[in-house]
Amino acid sequence: MDITLTSLETAHTELLSQKIMAEIVSQGGWMPFSRYMEMALYEPGMGYYSAGAHKLGAGGDFTTAPELSPLFGAAIVETLLPILEGLRAQGLPTQILEFGAGTGKLAQSILTRLHDLGFSLDRYDIIEISPDLAQRQKERLQHLAKELNPSTQCHWLSALPSNFKGVILANEVIDAIPCDAIIYQHGFWYWQGVAVIDGKLTWSIGTPVKQSLLPEVLLTGSFSEGYVSELHTPANAWMRQVANHLATGLFLTLDYGFPESEYYHAQRLEGTLMAHHRHHAIQDPFYLPGLCDLTTHVEWSQIARSALEEQADDVYLSNQASYLLDAGIGDIALEVGDPSNPETFLPISNALQKLLSEAEMGELFKVFAFTKNLNALLPDHALEDLPGLRGRNRL
Repeated sequence: MDITLTSLETAHTELLSQKIMAEIVSQGGWMPFSRYMEMALYEPGMGYYSAGAHKLGAGGDFTTAPELSPLFGAAIVETLLPILEGLRAQGLPTQILEFGAGTGKLAQSILTRLHDLGFSLDRYDIIEISPDLAQRQKERLQHLAKELNPSTQCHWLSALPSNFKGVILANEVIDAIPCDAIIYQHGFWYWQGVAVIDGKLTWSIGTPVKQSLLPEVLLTGSFSEGYVSELHTPANAWMRQVANHLATGLFLTLDYGFPESEYYHAQRLEGTLMAHHRHHAIQDPFYLPGLCDLTTHVEWSQIARSALEEQADDVYLSNQASYLLDAGIGDIALEVGDPSNPETFLPISNALQKLLSEAEMGELFKVFAFTKNLNALLPDHALEDLPGLRGRNRL
Protein backbone atom coordinates (compact mmCIF):
# COMPACT_ATOMS: atom_id res chain seq x y z
CA MET A 1 0.00 0.00 0.00
CA ASP A 2 1.37 3.38 -1.04
CA ILE A 3 0.87 5.79 1.86
CA THR A 4 2.94 8.96 1.85
CA LEU A 5 3.98 10.15 5.31
CA THR A 6 5.23 13.50 6.44
CA SER A 7 8.64 13.65 8.10
CA LEU A 8 6.93 14.15 11.47
CA GLU A 9 4.72 11.08 10.94
CA THR A 10 7.71 9.00 9.92
CA ALA A 11 9.65 10.09 12.99
CA HIS A 12 6.62 9.45 15.20
CA THR A 13 6.03 5.86 14.09
CA GLU A 14 9.75 5.03 14.09
CA LEU A 15 10.13 6.34 17.64
CA LEU A 16 7.21 4.27 18.91
CA SER A 17 8.45 1.20 17.03
CA GLN A 18 11.85 1.53 18.69
CA LYS A 19 10.23 1.87 22.12
CA ILE A 20 8.14 -1.26 21.53
CA MET A 21 11.18 -3.19 20.30
CA ALA A 22 13.19 -2.12 23.33
CA GLU A 23 10.50 -3.43 25.66
CA ILE A 24 10.34 -6.72 23.74
CA VAL A 25 14.10 -7.16 24.14
CA SER A 26 13.90 -6.28 27.85
CA GLN A 27 11.20 -8.95 28.30
CA GLY A 28 13.28 -11.72 26.77
CA GLY A 29 12.32 -11.29 23.14
CA TRP A 30 8.55 -11.82 23.27
CA MET A 31 5.58 -9.52 24.05
CA PRO A 32 1.89 -10.49 24.44
CA PHE A 33 -0.13 -9.00 21.61
CA SER A 34 -2.38 -7.23 24.13
CA ARG A 35 0.66 -5.29 25.37
CA TYR A 36 1.66 -4.38 21.82
CA MET A 37 -1.88 -3.18 21.07
CA GLU A 38 -1.91 -1.18 24.30
CA MET A 39 1.33 0.58 23.38
CA ALA A 40 0.32 1.14 19.74
CA LEU A 41 -2.94 2.78 20.80
CA TYR A 42 -2.36 4.28 24.22
CA GLU A 43 1.37 4.82 24.93
CA PRO A 44 1.45 8.32 26.49
CA GLY A 45 2.22 10.95 23.88
CA MET A 46 2.91 8.32 21.20
CA GLY A 47 0.01 5.90 20.83
CA TYR A 48 -2.74 6.37 18.27
CA TYR A 49 -5.25 7.67 20.82
CA SER A 50 -2.71 9.44 23.03
CA ALA A 51 -0.96 11.61 20.44
CA GLY A 52 -2.56 14.45 18.53
CA ALA A 53 -4.08 13.27 15.25
CA HIS A 54 -7.17 13.87 13.15
CA LYS A 55 -8.84 10.49 13.60
CA LEU A 56 -12.54 10.80 12.80
CA GLY A 57 -14.59 11.95 9.85
CA ALA A 58 -13.86 12.31 6.15
CA GLY A 59 -10.29 13.45 6.76
CA GLY A 60 -9.52 10.91 9.44
CA ASP A 61 -9.06 7.15 9.58
CA PHE A 62 -12.69 6.10 10.01
CA THR A 63 -16.22 7.50 10.24
CA THR A 64 -18.64 6.59 13.03
CA ALA A 65 -22.45 6.61 13.01
CA PRO A 66 -22.75 9.91 14.94
CA GLU A 67 -20.57 11.54 12.27
CA LEU A 68 -23.01 10.41 9.56
CA SER A 69 -26.18 11.92 10.98
CA PRO A 70 -27.67 13.50 14.13
CA LEU A 71 -30.59 11.09 13.62
CA PHE A 72 -28.43 8.37 15.19
CA GLY A 73 -28.23 10.21 18.50
CA ALA A 74 -31.85 11.34 18.28
CA ALA A 75 -32.98 7.72 17.98
CA ILE A 76 -30.85 6.71 20.96
CA VAL A 77 -32.65 9.36 23.02
CA GLU A 78 -35.88 7.39 22.56
CA THR A 79 -34.27 4.50 24.46
CA LEU A 80 -32.80 6.71 27.15
CA LEU A 81 -35.80 8.91 27.82
CA PRO A 82 -37.82 6.44 29.97
CA ILE A 83 -34.74 5.90 32.15
CA LEU A 84 -34.13 9.63 32.53
CA GLU A 85 -37.79 10.24 33.33
CA GLY A 86 -37.64 7.46 35.91
CA LEU A 87 -34.63 9.10 37.56
CA ARG A 88 -36.48 12.40 37.73
CA ALA A 89 -39.57 10.74 39.19
CA GLN A 90 -37.40 9.31 41.98
CA GLY A 91 -35.87 12.71 42.72
CA LEU A 92 -32.48 11.63 41.36
CA PRO A 93 -30.18 13.65 39.08
CA THR A 94 -30.80 13.00 35.40
CA GLN A 95 -27.38 12.06 34.09
CA ILE A 96 -25.65 10.43 31.14
CA LEU A 97 -22.04 9.25 31.11
CA GLU A 98 -20.38 8.51 27.78
CA PHE A 99 -17.16 6.56 27.28
CA GLY A 100 -14.94 7.60 24.37
CA ALA A 101 -17.08 10.40 22.96
CA GLY A 102 -15.06 10.90 19.75
CA THR A 103 -15.57 14.39 18.36
CA GLY A 104 -18.57 14.93 20.64
CA LYS A 105 -21.14 14.61 17.87
CA LEU A 106 -23.14 11.88 19.62
CA ALA A 107 -23.33 13.99 22.77
CA GLN A 108 -24.31 17.00 20.66
CA SER A 109 -27.11 15.05 18.97
CA ILE A 110 -28.39 13.71 22.30
CA LEU A 111 -28.33 17.08 24.05
CA THR A 112 -30.03 18.76 21.10
CA ARG A 113 -32.75 16.12 20.87
CA LEU A 114 -33.44 16.25 24.61
CA HIS A 115 -33.75 20.03 24.35
CA ASP A 116 -36.13 19.72 21.39
CA LEU A 117 -38.28 17.31 23.43
CA GLY A 118 -38.33 19.70 26.37
CA PHE A 119 -36.32 17.48 28.72
CA SER A 120 -33.84 19.17 31.03
CA LEU A 121 -30.74 17.01 31.63
CA ASP A 122 -28.70 17.70 34.76
CA ARG A 123 -25.32 16.23 33.75
CA TYR A 124 -23.53 14.88 30.71
CA ASP A 125 -20.21 13.36 31.74
CA ILE A 126 -17.50 12.03 29.44
CA ILE A 127 -14.55 9.71 30.05
CA GLU A 128 -12.03 10.23 27.26
CA ILE A 129 -8.45 8.91 27.16
CA SER A 130 -7.44 10.84 24.03
CA PRO A 131 -6.28 14.37 24.96
CA ASP A 132 -6.90 15.84 21.51
CA LEU A 133 -10.36 14.29 21.24
CA ALA A 134 -11.22 15.57 24.73
CA GLN A 135 -10.24 19.07 23.61
CA ARG A 136 -12.43 18.77 20.51
CA GLN A 137 -15.32 17.59 22.68
CA LYS A 138 -14.95 20.56 25.01
CA GLU A 139 -14.89 23.00 22.11
CA ARG A 140 -18.08 21.46 20.74
CA LEU A 141 -20.05 20.84 23.91
CA GLN A 142 -19.28 23.23 26.74
CA HIS A 143 -21.03 26.23 25.23
CA LEU A 144 -23.67 24.15 23.48
CA ALA A 145 -24.89 22.60 26.73
CA LYS A 146 -25.27 26.01 28.35
CA GLU A 147 -27.03 27.44 25.29
CA LEU A 148 -29.54 24.59 25.19
CA ASN A 149 -30.08 24.48 28.94
CA PRO A 150 -28.16 26.63 31.46
CA SER A 151 -28.68 23.99 34.16
CA THR A 152 -26.98 21.18 32.18
CA GLN A 153 -23.38 20.58 33.23
CA CYS A 154 -20.75 18.83 31.10
CA HIS A 155 -17.80 17.28 32.92
CA TRP A 156 -14.78 15.25 31.79
CA LEU A 157 -13.95 12.51 34.28
CA SER A 158 -10.87 10.36 34.69
CA ALA A 159 -12.69 7.37 36.15
CA LEU A 160 -16.14 5.82 36.31
CA PRO A 161 -17.96 6.90 39.49
CA SER A 162 -19.04 4.22 41.93
CA ASN A 163 -22.73 3.66 42.60
CA PHE A 164 -23.68 5.48 39.38
CA LYS A 165 -27.39 6.00 38.78
CA GLY A 166 -28.26 6.94 35.24
CA VAL A 167 -27.32 6.04 31.67
CA ILE A 168 -23.90 4.85 30.49
CA LEU A 169 -23.14 5.00 26.74
CA ALA A 170 -20.23 3.64 24.71
CA ASN A 171 -20.25 3.95 20.92
CA GLU A 172 -17.42 2.01 19.22
CA VAL A 173 -15.37 1.69 22.40
CA ILE A 174 -15.05 -2.03 23.12
CA ASP A 175 -13.46 -2.78 19.73
CA ALA A 176 -10.42 -0.69 20.70
CA ILE A 177 -9.78 -2.40 24.06
CA PRO A 178 -6.53 -4.42 23.73
CA CYS A 179 -7.05 -8.12 23.09
CA ASP A 180 -4.81 -11.19 22.95
CA ALA A 181 -4.16 -13.14 19.76
CA ILE A 182 -4.23 -16.95 19.70
CA ILE A 183 -3.43 -19.63 17.11
CA TYR A 184 -4.47 -23.30 16.84
CA GLN A 185 -1.61 -25.71 16.15
CA HIS A 186 -1.22 -29.47 16.65
CA GLY A 187 -4.46 -29.72 18.63
CA PHE A 188 -3.68 -26.90 21.09
CA TRP A 189 -4.25 -23.15 21.36
CA TYR A 190 -1.12 -20.99 21.71
CA TRP A 191 -0.60 -17.33 22.46
CA GLN A 192 0.46 -15.29 19.46
CA GLY A 193 2.76 -12.51 20.55
CA VAL A 194 5.23 -10.08 19.07
CA ALA A 195 8.97 -10.50 18.49
CA VAL A 196 11.71 -8.60 16.66
CA ILE A 197 13.30 -10.31 13.66
CA ASP A 198 15.78 -8.51 11.41
CA GLY A 199 14.86 -5.22 13.04
CA LYS A 200 11.12 -5.59 12.34
CA LEU A 201 8.11 -6.36 14.50
CA THR A 202 6.60 -9.73 13.64
CA TRP A 203 4.29 -12.45 14.95
CA SER A 204 5.80 -15.06 17.27
CA ILE A 205 4.10 -18.08 18.82
CA GLY A 206 4.35 -18.36 22.59
CA THR A 207 3.25 -20.86 25.22
CA PRO A 208 -0.01 -22.86 25.23
CA VAL A 209 -3.11 -21.06 26.50
CA LYS A 210 -4.48 -22.40 29.78
CA GLN A 211 -7.76 -24.16 29.13
CA SER A 212 -9.43 -22.18 31.93
CA LEU A 213 -8.97 -19.04 29.84
CA LEU A 214 -10.62 -20.46 26.73
CA PRO A 215 -14.36 -20.20 26.04
CA GLU A 216 -16.17 -23.51 25.72
CA VAL A 217 -16.62 -23.08 21.97
CA LEU A 218 -12.83 -23.14 21.48
CA LEU A 219 -12.47 -26.27 23.60
CA THR A 220 -15.19 -28.26 21.88
CA GLY A 221 -15.18 -26.92 18.31
CA SER A 222 -13.31 -28.24 15.30
CA PHE A 223 -10.66 -25.86 13.95
CA SER A 224 -8.17 -26.16 11.12
CA GLU A 225 -4.41 -26.02 11.61
CA GLY A 226 -3.22 -22.41 11.83
CA TYR A 227 -6.66 -20.98 12.68
CA VAL A 228 -6.15 -17.61 14.39
CA SER A 229 -8.49 -15.57 16.55
CA GLU A 230 -8.61 -13.37 19.64
CA LEU A 231 -9.38 -13.55 23.34
CA HIS A 232 -10.92 -10.51 25.00
CA THR A 233 -10.02 -10.76 28.67
CA PRO A 234 -9.45 -6.97 29.11
CA ALA A 235 -12.78 -6.10 27.40
CA ASN A 236 -14.65 -8.58 29.58
CA ALA A 237 -12.97 -7.16 32.69
CA TRP A 238 -13.97 -3.65 31.57
CA MET A 239 -17.56 -4.80 31.14
CA ARG A 240 -17.62 -6.28 34.64
CA GLN A 241 -16.27 -3.02 36.06
CA VAL A 242 -18.91 -0.96 34.28
CA ALA A 243 -21.69 -3.29 35.41
CA ASN A 244 -20.34 -3.23 38.96
CA HIS A 245 -20.28 0.58 39.08
CA LEU A 246 -23.77 1.00 37.58
CA ALA A 247 -26.09 0.82 40.56
CA THR A 248 -29.34 1.75 38.82
CA GLY A 249 -30.05 2.49 35.19
CA LEU A 250 -29.09 1.47 31.67
CA PHE A 251 -25.91 0.61 29.79
CA LEU A 252 -26.03 0.91 25.99
CA THR A 253 -23.27 0.31 23.47
CA LEU A 254 -23.06 0.01 19.69
CA ASP A 255 -20.13 -1.67 17.98
CA TYR A 256 -19.33 -4.20 15.30
CA GLY A 257 -19.07 -7.83 16.30
CA PHE A 258 -20.68 -11.25 16.61
CA PRO A 259 -21.96 -13.65 19.28
CA GLU A 260 -19.45 -16.41 19.95
CA SER A 261 -21.00 -18.98 17.58
CA GLU A 262 -20.29 -16.59 14.68
CA TYR A 263 -17.13 -15.04 16.11
CA TYR A 264 -15.37 -18.39 16.47
CA HIS A 265 -16.91 -19.89 13.34
CA ALA A 266 -14.70 -22.56 11.79
CA GLN A 267 -14.52 -20.59 8.55
CA ARG A 268 -13.32 -17.36 10.22
CA LEU A 269 -9.74 -18.53 9.74
CA GLU A 270 -7.89 -15.23 10.20
CA GLY A 271 -9.72 -13.71 13.15
CA THR A 272 -11.06 -10.16 13.15
CA LEU A 273 -7.99 -8.05 13.93
CA MET A 274 -7.63 -5.08 11.56
CA ALA A 275 -5.70 -1.82 11.26
CA HIS A 276 -7.07 1.37 9.72
CA HIS A 277 -5.25 4.35 8.25
CA ARG A 278 -6.89 7.17 6.27
CA HIS A 279 -9.94 5.02 5.51
CA HIS A 280 -7.78 2.11 4.33
CA ALA A 281 -8.23 -1.31 5.95
CA ILE A 282 -4.85 -2.93 6.63
CA GLN A 283 -4.33 -6.53 7.72
CA ASP A 284 -0.82 -6.06 9.12
CA PRO A 285 -1.17 -4.86 12.76
CA PHE A 286 2.53 -3.89 12.82
CA TYR A 287 2.15 -1.37 10.00
CA LEU A 288 2.90 2.21 11.16
CA PRO A 289 2.38 1.77 14.92
CA GLY A 290 1.03 4.93 16.48
CA LEU A 291 -0.43 6.11 13.16
CA CYS A 292 -2.89 3.26 12.56
CA ASP A 293 -5.97 2.42 14.55
CA LEU A 294 -6.15 -1.22 15.71
CA THR A 295 -9.49 -2.88 16.31
CA THR A 296 -11.14 -6.27 16.65
CA HIS A 297 -14.77 -7.21 16.42
CA VAL A 298 -16.55 -7.57 19.75
CA GLU A 299 -17.40 -11.07 20.98
CA TRP A 300 -20.81 -10.30 22.46
CA SER A 301 -21.61 -13.56 24.25
CA GLN A 302 -18.85 -13.18 26.84
CA ILE A 303 -19.57 -9.46 27.15
CA ALA A 304 -23.14 -10.41 28.07
CA ARG A 305 -21.99 -13.04 30.56
CA SER A 306 -19.65 -10.50 32.16
CA ALA A 307 -22.56 -8.11 32.74
CA LEU A 308 -24.73 -10.86 34.19
CA GLU A 309 -21.91 -11.83 36.57
CA GLU A 310 -22.29 -8.36 38.08
CA GLN A 311 -26.04 -8.76 38.66
CA ALA A 312 -27.40 -7.12 35.54
CA ASP A 313 -31.18 -7.54 35.36
CA ASP A 314 -31.13 -8.73 31.78
CA VAL A 315 -29.07 -8.37 28.60
CA TYR A 316 -30.06 -7.63 25.01
CA LEU A 317 -28.36 -7.88 21.61
CA SER A 318 -29.64 -7.03 18.16
CA ASN A 319 -28.37 -5.47 14.96
CA GLN A 320 -28.16 -1.71 14.49
CA ALA A 321 -30.85 -1.57 11.81
CA SER A 322 -33.47 -3.33 13.95
CA TYR A 323 -32.56 -1.19 16.93
CA LEU A 324 -32.77 2.15 15.11
CA LEU A 325 -36.01 1.26 13.35
CA ASP A 326 -37.64 0.15 16.61
CA ALA A 327 -36.40 3.35 18.26
CA GLY A 328 -38.27 5.31 15.61
CA ILE A 329 -35.49 6.73 13.44
CA GLY A 330 -37.83 6.74 10.44
CA ASP A 331 -40.41 8.90 12.21
CA ILE A 332 -37.68 11.25 13.43
CA ALA A 333 -36.39 11.60 9.86
CA LEU A 334 -39.86 12.60 8.68
CA GLU A 335 -40.12 14.98 11.61
CA VAL A 336 -36.95 16.89 10.71
CA GLY A 337 -37.08 16.62 6.90
CA ASP A 338 -39.64 16.89 4.12
CA PRO A 339 -39.51 13.93 1.67
CA SER A 340 -41.10 16.11 -1.00
CA ASN A 341 -38.04 18.35 -0.96
CA PRO A 342 -35.21 16.29 -2.51
CA GLU A 343 -32.59 18.95 -1.87
CA THR A 344 -32.99 18.77 1.90
CA PHE A 345 -34.20 15.18 2.29
CA LEU A 346 -31.63 13.45 0.07
CA PRO A 347 -28.78 13.83 2.64
CA ILE A 348 -31.12 12.47 5.31
CA SER A 349 -32.04 9.52 3.09
CA ASN A 350 -28.40 8.79 2.25
CA ALA A 351 -27.46 8.78 5.94
CA LEU A 352 -30.34 6.43 6.76
CA GLN A 353 -29.18 4.11 4.00
CA LYS A 354 -25.70 3.86 5.54
CA LEU A 355 -27.03 3.39 9.07
CA LEU A 356 -29.67 0.79 8.18
CA SER A 357 -28.51 -1.10 5.10
CA GLU A 358 -27.30 -4.67 5.61
CA ALA A 359 -24.51 -3.88 3.15
CA GLU A 360 -23.40 -0.87 5.21
CA MET A 361 -23.72 -0.63 9.03
CA GLY A 362 -27.16 -2.13 9.59
CA GLU A 363 -26.16 -5.76 10.21
CA LEU A 364 -22.48 -5.79 11.12
CA PHE A 365 -22.98 -3.23 13.88
CA LYS A 366 -24.82 -4.48 16.94
CA VAL A 367 -26.49 -2.84 19.90
CA PHE A 368 -25.92 -4.38 23.32
CA ALA A 369 -27.74 -3.23 26.45
CA PHE A 370 -28.36 -4.21 30.03
CA THR A 371 -30.15 -2.69 33.01
CA LYS A 372 -29.47 -2.72 36.72
CA ASN A 373 -32.30 -2.38 39.25
CA LEU A 374 -34.68 -1.15 36.56
CA ASN A 375 -37.72 -1.64 38.77
CA ALA A 376 -36.42 1.07 41.08
CA LEU A 377 -36.96 3.55 38.26
CA LEU A 378 -39.69 1.94 36.16
CA PRO A 379 -41.84 -0.48 38.15
CA ASP A 380 -43.24 -3.37 36.12
CA HIS A 381 -40.95 -2.54 33.18
CA ALA A 382 -38.38 -4.84 31.62
CA LEU A 383 -35.39 -4.17 29.40
CA GLU A 384 -37.30 -5.27 26.31
CA ASP A 385 -39.98 -2.62 26.95
CA LEU A 386 -37.57 0.20 26.10
CA PRO A 387 -37.85 1.72 22.60
CA GLY A 388 -35.20 0.21 20.35
CA LEU A 389 -34.95 -2.97 22.42
CA ARG A 390 -38.35 -4.47 21.63
CA GLY A 391 -37.17 -6.66 18.76
CA ARG A 392 -35.74 -10.19 18.76
CA ASN A 393 -33.00 -10.71 21.32
CA ARG A 394 -30.03 -12.49 19.71
CA LEU A 395 -28.60 -13.67 23.03
